[in-house]
Amino acid sequence: MGYTLAQKIIARASKNRQVQVNEIVEVDIDFAMIHDSSGPRRFGSTLEKLGATVWNPEKVALISDHFVSSSDSTEASILKLTREWAKKYGISKFHEREGIGHIVPVERGYITPGMMYVGADSHSTTAGAMGCFAIALGSTDMLGVMATGKTWVKVPESIKILWKGKLSKGVMAKDMMLKSIQRTGIDGATYKSVEFSGSAVDILPMDERLVLSNMAIEMGAKAGLIEANDIVINYLNERNVSNFEVVTADKDAFYCETLEFDANQLEPMVALPHSPDNVKPVSAIDHFELLDQAYIGACTGAKYYDLEIAAQVLKGRKVSENTRLLIAPASSEVMRRATKSGIVGTLLDAGASFLPTGCGACAGLGNGVLAPGERCISSTNRNFPGRMGSGSEVYLASPATVAASAITGIITDPREFL
Repeated sequence: MGYTLAQKIIARASKNRQVQVNEIVEVDIDFAMIHDSSGPRRFGSTLEKLGATVWNPEKVALISDHFVSSSDSTEASILKLTREWAKKYGISKFHEREGIGHIVPVERGYITPGMMYVGADSHSTTAGAMGCFAIALGSTDMLGVMATGKTWVKVPESIKILWKGKLSKGVMAKDMMLKSIQRTGIDGATYKSVEFSGSAVDILPMDERLVLSNMAIEMGAKAGLIEANDIVINYLNERNVSNFEVVTADKDAFYCETLEFDANQLEPMVALPHSPDNVKPVSAIDHFELLDQAYIGACTGAKYYDLEIAAQVLKGRKVSENTRLLIAPASSEVMRRATKSGIVGTLLDAGASFLPTGCGACAGLGNGVLAPGERCISSTNRNFPGRMGSGSEVYLASPATVAASAITGIITDPREFL
């Protein structure tokens, strides 16, 4: 019996020829990401009390993304502490106001196939789209990583999610994920590694691949992985990154479960309040409450491709007078590209308002937070009660569906406008 992608990467990182499911091993960390909310303010003082230092500052990215732009003196103080910590410990890969912690390291080419990657945030699984094993750690475990460059991992079982066929126009990776989560529920992959594959996955652009691994955590997964192919290799080559080795699963690898889906039959999906697995196809939604807000943002749904599709839906049209459309690009690089290509102009002409790059309303911070009783359709990844504001309702959908719904003011199939 062969080995899964997760097993093979963990074996390399633990310096073992092979590892077995449920085995607990110590692994060397290739790269770590911390941010202003999860990083120095959580463990900085303890690291200092221990008399320890960062094991390898070049293998750490520190991103200020949660509290930008600061809305009060407390948030400003957190940002100040973060800057000072980066200087003190020589963190050259420090990025403030440059984007979200799950996007910037990918854009910068910090993450490569085969890596053992850890992030101090639940959606650190995002990096698994690069063909690496990417997991989230809490502050105590991340403190250990900062001091030693190591952590422990229990080798997970693996689930294969196979998407055959090809997505039709107006259907996106977000719809694939919502359909997958509808099948598994929010706990159906708890502490399992999910490997996405199939013809529909193979041809996804880089921005769309990231959506699958990002929302694996909404299944309860330990990691969400996609084998690196030419799309990933070319993406890295464009960033002058070539020093890596692609890891692939064995053809006879054992998976505890295999789920198959047909992309040809998929339609736009929506997760209704208050859970990412409360999913229906847009055609089956039989209530049409007016939407107060449409939000395109977060590590899940505000990358360049997301804004491009939203612009195609909105081109020559206007946002409903009853609905505000807010856009928080996932990074400054996304904003630059979208400005240069004319996408920003198209979105502004339609009536959209742009917010600073960062986590923002997705994490219940800054501009875009909802008032009690307000209703929002969002390209983000979570719609639990209070996530975007106490007493509000959040519907999760693709950027295309969010854009279409902004036009009509009710949940709408984006294919009507494409």
